[in-house]
Amino acid sequence: MLLSDILMLMLCGSISGFLAGLLGIGGGMILVPFMILVFNHLGFNQEVIVHMAIATGMATILFTTSSAIWAHHKHGSIDWKLVASLSPGMIFGGLIGGSELFEALKTSWLSLFFAIFIVYTSIQMLLNKKPSAGRDLPGFIGLFSFGTFAGALASLVGAGGAFITVPFMLWCNVKPHTAMATSSGLGFPIAMAATIGYMYGSWGNPNLPSGSLGFVYLPAVACIVVVSIFTAPFGAKMARKLNVAQLKRVFGILLFFLAAFMFNESRKAFGF
Repeated sequence: MLLSDILMLMLCGSISGFLAGLLGIGGGMILVPFMILVFNHLGFNQEVIVHMAIATGMATILFTTSSAIWAHHKHGSIDWKLVASLSPGMIFGGLIGGSELFEALKTSWLSLFFAIFIVYTSIQMLLNKKPSAGRDLPGFIGLFSFGTFAGALASLVGAGGAFITVPFMLWCNVKPHTAMATSSGLGFPIAMAATIGYMYGSWGNPNLPSGSLGFVYLPAVACIVVVSIFTAPFGAKMARKLNVAQLKRVFGILLFFLAAFMFNESRKAFGF
């Protein structure tokens, strides 16, 4: 990689780490579009670029969430019993989604799916609506079923799952601050399972460049992680001081521009 590629990835890593700690998101939404630009610049095969960007972004969440988890844990914000209850289903869903569904999706459809996901998330951020608490947490079967669905969906878009786990926890009467912090704890098992699925499902793919473990491009992971592990705790600290609702709206506007980029990538992949 050229110095410009490395600096872009490090800049994106610093931003994604900060957002992971601040808003409880995995950072893939920010990383994926910029990694596509870098991978295009490096001349990677067009059939695997979007898959590699999403898989590589998810792999970085393993490190980013670890840093954010520790920061939230020191303040006693994470409900570890809830993490333990939801993790089995999320691991199962992440493995299936990352290995079977992810590999089966063509670049055009994956780009379109990711763009739609960004639009949905941006609307959530702009409206900042919290679902009304409607019930208590379900039993093991209910939590496992939801965890499987959340894990599979998160693996397809390279996200830590906060976009779906936080609304679910709020609906189940979990306190907002606890739900946000707990989503960081849930991001690790999702990222671990999905990353293993990505590598297993794409092992031996002849279109992958050197330096890859399946769809995961290790040099990019290193560039991002080396800065994100330091900015994630800072974001978690700022979450207790800043007006997060206003920040979400600003981030939501940014996501619309990223969604436009991904829709354009999908258009090119479809040949329109």
